[in-house]
Amino acid sequence: MVSYMDYTAPSTQFTFDVNNSPLFKKNENNYINVLGIQQLNTLENVSLLDIYLSTSNVIEPHYHQNAAELVYCISGAATVSMLNPFTKELCHYPITPGQVANVPQGWWHYEVATADHTHLLAIFNAPTPEVILGSDILKLTPANIMAHTYCIDENQWKRAVEPVKPSTFIGPNKDCDKTKGNSLPGHYSNHPSPQPQYGYHYPSSPYYVYPSYHGK
Repeated sequence: MVSYMDYTAPSTQFTFDVNNSPLFKKNENNYINVLGIQQLNTLENVSLLDIYLSTSNVIEPHYHQNAAELVYCISGAATVSMLNPFTKELCHYPITPGQVANVPQGWWHYEVATADHTHLLAIFNAPTPEVILGSDILKLTPANIMAHTYCIDENQWKRAVEPVKPSTFIGPNKDCDKTKGNSLPGHYSNHPSPQPQYGYHYPSSPYYVYPSYHGK
């Protein structure tokens, strides 16, 4: 990658405190910090998200249209799940400290913390990773298009997605109604049932310098 950075300019940056760059904050135990070229202008083809999660919190389903993602576990434990678009497999990769999972560019994926104090580093081969979030797709696609395309009742679809909040980032929302019976699959529970690593079934906004997202 050719760099046109003027390394003699007073504005040139070689260091940055990622703790001072919040992308999203759900609460004190679940938040994301970001480092991209907007924060550190000497970066070239690399950027990262510094992710903190407690048990059962989820980095919502999403994909990165411009970058692959290498997820490195620093502490705690998580399962990185991704849909292989070539085999139609939904694959689950548990990782613990020192282990990584690699998500190719454009693949639909999500991460679930399986332990408290989980700390993940997501590294991208782009100076600014872009993202399309599942919550935005659900909320911004017109209900009549979903109903017509998939032959479903439009009002039923509207009721189903009504609780979804755009740009969820870390789910579930703190006001999630747990009485509705929503729960994680067995391989994410505290007492998982035996399952193969690969489960086969068909599949059911850029990280720019935003002000900190709060309150979900």
